[in-house]
Amino acid sequence: MATSRVVPFELTGADGGPLRGDMRVAGPARPLVVICHGFKGFKDWGMFPHLAARLARAGLNVVSFNFSGSGVGPDGESFTEESRFARDTYLKQLADLGTVVRAARAGTLAPGSGVPPRLGLMGHSRGGGVATLFAAEDGAVSALVTWAGIASVRRWNGETIEAWRLDGALDVVNTRTGQVLKLSTEILDELDRHEHGRLDIPAAAGRIQAPWLIIHGDQDEAVPVDQAHTLARASAGAELRVILGAGHTFGARHPWQGSTPALDEVMNRTVEWFGRNLV
Repeated sequence: MATSRVVPFELTGADGGPLRGDMRVAGPARPLVVICHGFKGFKDWGMFPHLAARLARAGLNVVSFNFSGSGVGPDGESFTEESRFARDTYLKQLADLGTVVRAARAGTLAPGSGVPPRLGLMGHSRGGGVATLFAAEDGAVSALVTWAGIASVRRWNGETIEAWRLDGALDVVNTRTGQVLKLSTEILDELDRHEHGRLDIPAAAGRIQAPWLIIHGDQDEAVPVDQAHTLARASAGAELRVILGAGHTFGARHPWQGSTPALDEVMNRTVEWFGRNLV
């Protein structure tokens, strides 16, 4: 069982501000997994540090980071960067992921990490959609796992979008903190331009050649399980695992309150997938 050390890093995000993360180093020049959190999530939410530790114990180097528009500030948990959250978009998240991957491939994120021989991506919810889009563009991704991944970037109905356009912003409630965050119309402008092009997730799914594990709970209250079936049908052979009785986070909460049988199964399958396809 490998031991690891955690090294924080800071890069420049797509919005020009800090892009913060950490690398869990199991050893030099080990295969690497990059973890992408979802909407209103962050790298240290609930289950993600425990997944990173599990992967590192399996001998993999692991990167977790906060997207530059996550809204989470320097303390890694508080939503203190509300203006950055307001301007976040899918293309900015793709750019952030590219920045992290390039630095990781150059071996510059952590001293002694070395250059990874293979790269894996893991994404949850919206982060799963971003990881899918990135893997379709980067043929050097060697393995992909998505948990509760979205199959469409248009997450809002027409009535909501119309009101959003009229008001100039959408109120987004953070149920954990009670904060009401604003989302500008910048992301709507991006959807109008790119939804059926670069941001077409099912089309991207059909271009992915890396081994891909799609995991979804059949009781997902945020991203319906039919989106997992959409991705699996569009793919060139992804493996779909539906977890019966599981919701969007497979029972995980923040602050961390321990694992659940569903989350144990998801983590075990994920670690096994990356171990089989990267190591």
